[in-house]
Amino acid sequence: MDGMSGSHVIRGSVSLPEAELMWRFSRSSGPGGQHVNTSDSKVELSFDLAQTEALPAVWKRRALERLAGRLVDGVVTVRSSEHRSQWRNREAAAVRLTALLAEATAPPPKPRKPTRIPRGINERRLREKKQRSETKRGRGAQNWG
Repeated sequence: MDGMSGSHVIRGSVSLPEAELMWRFSRSSGPGGQHVNTSDSKVELSFDLAQTEALPAVWKRRALERLAGRLVDGVVTVRSSEHRSQWRNREAAAVRLTALLAEATAPPPKPRKPTRIPRGINERRLREKKQRSETKRGRGAQNWG
């Protein structure tokens, strides 16, 4: 992993330690030259969300709930094969995983406070609807003679 950063920051000071990331490489599908048959450029990056100690308990619980459909035995996996080089696919997969976890661990949005529509606005809307209705009714079938 020479050159790769030792950890991937999710948000603030929380990051994924390299030791908890599981990398798998395979041959990418699609067109290519002679080199494509010998290079394992497709990358699968897995992270055991259920067993990790790197995330705060609240974040971990939130992520497990939100990513429940993507998890296989508590492990989240992202794939990258859009680049021809394994190195760039590794970077893309790491960015994708950190973005996914950042979104999944984000605090829930504040609940919306319902507001009332001011009476004047509602009355103006109804008045304009009535005027439009009258205009259209005036265009009805008439004997133009």
